[in-house]
Amino acid sequence: MTNPTYHLSELDALEAEAIHITREVVAQMERPALLFSGGKDSIVLLHIAIRAFAPGPVPFPVVHIDTGHNFPEVIEFRDRMVEEYDLQLVVGSVQEAIDKGTVREEPNGSRNRIQTPVLLDTIEKNRFDACMGGARRDEEKARAKERVFSFRDEFGQWDPRNQRPELWNLYNGKVHPGESIRVFPLSNWTELDIWSYIESRDIAVPSIYFAHEREVFDRNGMWMAANEFAVPREGDEVVTKMVRYRTVGDATLTAAVESDADTLDKIIEETAATRLTERGATRGDDRVSEAAMEDRKKEGYF
Repeated sequence: MTNPTYHLSELDALEAEAIHITREVVAQMERPALLFSGGKDSIVLLHIAIRAFAPGPVPFPVVHIDTGHNFPEVIEFRDRMVEEYDLQLVVGSVQEAIDKGTVREEPNGSRNRIQTPVLLDTIEKNRFDACMGGARRDEEKARAKERVFSFRDEFGQWDPRNQRPELWNLYNGKVHPGESIRVFPLSNWTELDIWSYIESRDIAVPSIYFAHEREVFDRNGMWMAANEFAVPREGDEVVTKMVRYRTVGDATLTAAVESDADTLDKIIEETAATRLTERGATRGDDRVSEAAMEDRKKEGYF
């Protein structure tokens, strides 16, 4: 009698790895948290956490560093998820930090860089020793250099030369008081994996990810939504186009892409054909310099 061969699909293997990492965080760390913005990667990560600890509740809070420059569809979705799964939501407000004078808004109106001190302050106030996030290595060069358990010093800074070995899926979460670990359970996933998983597990995502008509204008070769945060300049022509968002960040610098992908199947087909990552295609902050993301990560950015 032969033993039956057990096979895992690629998505099942990725899910199993992410569940293992999430459970390792809870086993090793005293005060973990999960960063949850309502974007597609954090949605998948939340569902991983739900599966990892079912039928019990998610055993840690979810944290959103709120720039105040959000797409309303995403915030509405975030709040719906928090209510549906009875999650503890911790919000770090960039607007409150500006009002208190602890951070200063940049001249271009973007709040992406000043998220970092608010994130570090939120971690310190809540004494989080581990924060899980949905960053993936395929998104950007600096993220490709980072380990799954990414050590941060007492200032929240990342040193790419000071990383711990990760052999045989063994992770070292030991930290001294004030230090912390950023954890990336989806490190080995791709954008295509994310959408394939969303489709296979029937996971809801904000409507902004699907093709829809929106008023946009061209800025540096990217289609920006015309709204209170991204205001057209004199001479900018506002047009109505069928677009969707591949990533949903600060509305002042997150662009849409022209698309007719209004279903998950079409999004998967479109994603499989593209050769430019979502950050490279739609995030203005990553076009500042080749090292823009790495510089922000060294300062403490997620």
